[in-house]
Amino acid sequence: MRVYGGKDALTGKRNELVEVIPPGPRAAAEAEAARTRLLNQVDERRHPRTSATVNQMLDRHFELAKLAPATLSTYIGYAAKHIRPLIGTQQVGALDGGLFDSYYAELRRCRDHCDRRPRTDHRTSIDHVCDHRCGPHICRPLGDSTVRQIHFILSGALRKAVRWRWIGTSPIGQAEPPPAAKPDPRPPTAAEAARILSEAWADVEWGLLLWVAMVSGARRGELCALRWRDVGLDNGVLWVRRSIWQRSKQLGEKDTKDHQKRRIAVDPDTLVLLVEHRERCEERAAALDVALPADAFVFSSAPDGSKHLLPDSVSQRFGDLVRRLGIDTSIHKLRHYSATELISAGVDPRTVAGRLGHGGGGTTTLRYYTAWVAESDQRAASTLAGRMPARPLPGAAVALSRAPHPYERIAALLRDQVAAGALPVRSFLPGQKQLAAEHGVAVGTAHRAAVLLAEEGLIRPVTGRGFEVVRLPEAIVEPVLTPVAEPAPADPAELVLLDLVVRRAGVEVARFSAEGDPDHPGELRELLLDAALRRGDAEDELSTYEMDVFRAGEEVPVRTFVVSRRRGSGRS
Repeated sequence: MRVYGGKDALTGKRNELVEVIPPGPRAAAEAEAARTRLLNQVDERRHPRTSATVNQMLDRHFELAKLAPATLSTYIGYAAKHIRPLIGTQQVGALDGGLFDSYYAELRRCRDHCDRRPRTDHRTSIDHVCDHRCGPHICRPLGDSTVRQIHFILSGALRKAVRWRWIGTSPIGQAEPPPAAKPDPRPPTAAEAARILSEAWADVEWGLLLWVAMVSGARRGELCALRWRDVGLDNGVLWVRRSIWQRSKQLGEKDTKDHQKRRIAVDPDTLVLLVEHRERCEERAAALDVALPADAFVFSSAPDGSKHLLPDSVSQRFGDLVRRLGIDTSIHKLRHYSATELISAGVDPRTVAGRLGHGGGGTTTLRYYTAWVAESDQRAASTLAGRMPARPLPGAAVALSRAPHPYERIAALLRDQVAAGALPVRSFLPGQKQLAAEHGVAVGTAHRAAVLLAEEGLIRPVTGRGFEVVRLPEAIVEPVLTPVAEPAPADPAELVLLDLVVRRAGVEVARFSAEGDPDHPGELRELLLDAALRRGDAEDELSTYEMDVFRAGEEVPVRTFVVSRRRGSGRS
């Protein structure tokens, strides 16, 4: 039985739907039923309108695809090795769920798609003398993530085939790709990060690149594309606008992965390092009588900064470094280190997502780093720079001169009380809320001071009772820190849990909870300032914000707090 289905969309030839009816007494009735069925397919446009193959579909799909060059090259490679050899000659209209199941099973059987016959895998395809690198072929399955990428390539191509009216519906919905693997980021520990930086500082510019990678969480391509015009040496801000891509010997400059520029604030220590690096670049350019333009690359091997570093070269050098140290990590995992350190310090996931360039308002960040996310009312205790290892200065192992962080100061006072006997062994530290009120800091800062003493082995956590003193401190070596004036004593008013809604120009921009005194303008101003800084705004923009203050669980605000434009003081 043949039914005319129109002209082939690709070749222009007649497209006929054919079904063979076996002979027999009911042949006429079955032929009529087949004719009706095929005509219905044509009427409902469910029949394939072309005899085009998967190879032809992929050729046109890649020709029209709007993808980054590196991504397109990767997809073409997957198609050449894993799609075309297996189903490339299949007609698009013949694809169905059963074929996809068999196809995915073959991908999971052997990544080389062998014919199951014994053979030898050689180390190279040219003439050579076999050694230990040549041996019997062992089937290894293709990874689930790669199979999922192949599924997405076919899905995109089949969606276009429907739009081209090659087929009526996409059969990819009948396929079952492997489930996505659960995110398992394994960032280097703080001790490993310190070892990596200590080794890298032998080359100052290499050490600075890794330092900026840890502080900013930028991708390797974004670091290679960073230019001096994107570095705010006067306000401590990095703008990530472009990225360098590399695929074998091909490379170029493109948008960032999410096609958006982002602003990253850096700490004073990092700003000092960047200023020093700028001075070195200018001195090197002046020595060779060349100018250093504003759009020069920050990390460059050229005296005038005209050439960027190669992303693959950066990865290879980092790989050699960590192998020498016996650390199992990669340069991309420095992003994980930055994210986990910020989240552990109490920074909200939306701010972390903004620094890393994650989309979805923090959804991706929460999915990847959920094990490090603290309670919603925990405030950031300090900046990431406070958790970074100190840079060794030339000729001496001396820490960077800086003021002690609040948690270090509290830990030092508690350590002195333990040594003096004011807090004897088997006694318990004061509660964290009490410590926070006594020292005028957030509860998270007081908790971090206790964690620091626990890491030293002076105290241990006891469920339901707090931290117990277990031993006296040994001889203490004072760190090289710049003394600062003690903060003013905290307001004796009782701290309560507040729900805060922050708006800018009438538009809600943040919602969070924190402990504070709703009647203390200074505390409310600090809370509002924290919210503005997390969004990347400066303190002088604080007058454009307002904040509704609620007691926890109440629906009516206690007050609306704004900062006076004239004096910078708060008013309600």
